[in-house]
Amino acid sequence: MIYGEVDGHEQSAETSAHVFTNGMTLFTVNGDIEILDLFAECKTANDATASTLQFAVTCTGLAQQTISGASASLANAAAGTVVALDGTALATAPNIYTTGAGLGQTARGINMLRGVIQAIVGVGPMTGTWKCYLRYRPFSAGATVTGV
Repeated sequence: MIYGEVDGHEQSAETSAHVFTNGMTLFTVNGDIEILDLFAECKTANDATASTLQFAVTCTGLAQQTISGASASLANAAAGTVVALDGTALATAPNIYTTGAGLGQTARGINMLRGVIQAIVGVGPMTGTWKCYLRYRPFSAGATVTGV
């Protein structure tokens, strides 16, 4: 690659399975990217608490910005449940799929400067463990994403 050239190839990153807490960092973004898909997969079941999940970004030196609305209740979410960013608008709630399959981000990508991607948990923390997956396209040369 020529210095300064961005090849535009899609990349992916994932986290380990964690119990989500409010404000938890999911991914560290080391450069400017376009978020193409972002979803969380339930690995071990949640309890009956009516918790919700929302995605947010905090770009370096700037205030936190939500990039989704809050999901519907994840009470009793079974292993294999997926919470997927919709991407229609920054206030649109993520979609929940209980069958393990569903539509990815079908609208537009979300542009993000260097910073972190976070989980916002309403009525939490959750009790189940969740693993996140991110598909992105780098805008800046050398931009990478690391999952926690």
